Amino acid sequence: MLLKNGSKGDDVKKLQQKLGITADGSFGPGTETAVKKWQTENGLTADGIVGDGTWNKMFGSVIKEDVIIPSSGALKLDKLKGHIPDSVIAMIPETAAKFGIDTPLKLAHFLSQCGHESGGFKITQENLNYSVDGLKKIFPKYFPGNLAESYAKNPEKIASKVYGGRMGNGDETTKEGYKFRGRGFIQLTGKENYQAFGKSINEDITSNPDLVATKYPLLSAAWFFTRCLPKCVDASVSSVKAVTRCVNGGEIGLTQRIEEFNIFYKLLS
Repeated sequence: MLLKNGSKGDDVKKLQQKLGITADGSFGPGTETAVKKWQTENGLTADGIVGDGTWNKMFGSVIKEDVIIPSSGALKLDKLKGHIPDSVIAMIPETAAKFGIDTPLKLAHFLSQCGHESGGFKITQENLNYSVDGLKKIFPKYFPGNLAESYAKNPEKIASKVYGGRMGNGDETTKEGYKFRGRGFIQLTGKENYQAFGKSINEDITSNPDLVATKYPLLSAAWFFTRCLPKCVDASVSSVKAVTRCVNGGEIGLTQRIEEFNIFYKLLS
């Protein structure tokens, strides 16, 4: 990924839409200025060039494809090709064996939730680049009055504030809320969860939390999902609802999750 002054195309349009400027698909001086401003606000070198670092921080890391798909016993993983990235399919055998997601039913529930939470297995870390209005809507209790104005468009400050002092994180000043922000396909969040996941795979994840996004997006999601396995009782709508509440805390996107479950279950059965 490399976008700079003179670049054109759909990626430029996507970038411009994210920046809130006219999306004409042409990277000119105005876009460069907006990129520099965004980079400064997000702790990046303000060079006005959108490489992998800026793009991934803006939109979330993207899992690359073109890998060998291993077999996994009775699970018909080859049927998933074309529906989810090959690189994700390649992670399934180890993940399924490690955390007991080892039947078509369980895997269909798991993949449908992961896919929905990660925008189709594309987003592996939380986007916290909220505007003032976004902060007031999503995190109203943390940003009363005009407080949001001093936090808006600053992901590090936002996460440190919202996640500080809970889930094992230190207070806001430690910035652990940002260090242990949501990563992986089901957004593993909080120092306690990072520690527990790391212990389950015998690896020190807290020293390098980015591994959850880059190396273990599916495995970390499966670690979390084990608490939801008892809800995977059958292929009914009520079962999908129960699993969704376990993962999401509510029923956001339930219709889509049901559709995705039905697709995966049909492919895997």
